[in-house]
Amino acid sequence: MPIRTFLFDLGNVLVRFSHEKMFNQLSAVCQRPAEEVIRFATDSGLLLGYETGLVDNAGFHGAMEEWVGQSIDRERLLIAASDIFELNSPMDDVLSSIQRQGYRLVLLSNTCPAHFDRVAGQWSFLDQFDHHILSYEVGALKPAPAIYHAAKEVIRCEPHECLYTDDIAEYVIAGRKHGLQAIQFHSPKQFVEDLASEGIRL
Repeated sequence: MPIRTFLFDLGNVLVRFSHEKMFNQLSAVCQRPAEEVIRFATDSGLLLGYETGLVDNAGFHGAMEEWVGQSIDRERLLIAASDIFELNSPMDDVLSSIQRQGYRLVLLSNTCPAHFDRVAGQWSFLDQFDHHILSYEVGALKPAPAIYHAAKEVIRCEPHECLYTDDIAEYVIAGRKHGLQAIQFHSPKQFVEDLASEGIRL
């Protein structure tokens, strides 16, 4: 079927990231063992709230200060939480080629404000996208239906004319349930080969 829009995941597709690095850096800032940081951030629902928009940067900072019982430099905290990415460089060329061929580009990401701001501040590839669907703005995480509905509202084509790629199989399956063409992302080489099999040459 002809493709009109590409729907891309962000983490481990366009950029690589390390949760281990994030928690180790937060451990250093908070002066608490990384295991305790992980336990607090997950058990309290702080990370979930941060990625679904219930908690903003100020709220994240305040919650971490309250937990450790002392003041924490906000900028240092946000850098510790977000300086965890590296560019998946071959995908930068893939995006540019897709855009040059006139396809619409939409981002679909489970993310929080600090992470998205960090990626946007480090690299310019996000400027190539026509729209960003972000979990903290939608108020829902993949694979919840609400975030896929939000994506379908901006793809400007029928769902079967949109090709979605994500590194997580569960999210790919959910995309297919919403009528999208969807393939699991493993590597830039595999992705380009999959596109070639669909008749799309980059």
